[in-house]
Amino acid sequence: LARLVQNLSRLFAVLESLDNGKRIRESREVDVPLVGRHFYYHAGAAQLMEKEMPGYRAHGVAGQVIPWNFPLLMLAWIIAPAIAMGNTVVLKPAETTPLTALAFADISQQAGLPPGVVNIITGAGETGRMLVEHPDVDKVAFTGSTEVGNAIQRAVAGTKKKLTLELGGKAANIVFDDAPIDQAIEGIVNGIYFNQGHVCCAGRRLLLQESVADEALASLKRRLTTLRLGDPLDKNTDIGAINSSMQLSKIEEPVSYTHLTLPTKA
Repeated sequence: LARLVQNLSRLFAVLESLDNGKRIRESREVDVPLVGRHFYYHAGAAQLMEKEMPGYRAHGVAGQVIPWNFPLLMLAWIIAPAIAMGNTVVLKPAETTPLTALAFADISQQAGLPPGVVNIITGAGETGRMLVEHPDVDKVAFTGSTEVGNAIQRAVAGTKKKLTLELGGKAANIVFDDAPIDQAIEGIVNGIYFNQGHVCCAGRRLLLQESVADEALASLKRRLTTLRLGDPLDKNTDIGAINSSMQLSKIEEPVSYTHLTLPTKA
């Protein structure tokens, strides 16, 4: 699988950018190479399983539901360890980004995986619900909203299903007066605009020490004017396309900002 991902890296990179909207530079230089590395790593872990993890055993059938922000990389994160440790997988990609998952199903056949080890099903939320609640699923893994995660937790409560949840997200950038402002601004820009901001730990909040607030905001505004918005398949693009019209509408909703002044010691 790892070798096939590497051999078909250009195909996967283009598919990921067409599907998700992320710039081709990220797909080609970050996401796809990491996918190959994950499968190499877990192939090695499988060879060492009896020695390094005595007493561990496979769960059985792993039902996995992944989001649209890193479709192929998220697939690798959860399929590679699952099959390496002897589980079978039924994975549902997000309804807006199924292409690389379907391409991966094809290379799974080329790699010689036995039928039924890796299974890809497509559909919206109802499909995911049916997968989570299926009695033959032994382990559920979900990445997405806290609201859906709560519903999944209620659905598996009282069953013997194992559960992994990665929910919510977003983070803050904090800048104090001893920071090199220009370097801090580069970190802030990368932290919020990487992958069009479609990252669970994106730094959507900015906390500035008051003495450097004006300087930092002015530097940030200057830096933002240099970002190139454009075709995700253009390697010179800094910010590609938003994943879907629904996500664009969410981004364009009005938002209120708060200026918070903390008390200082006497």
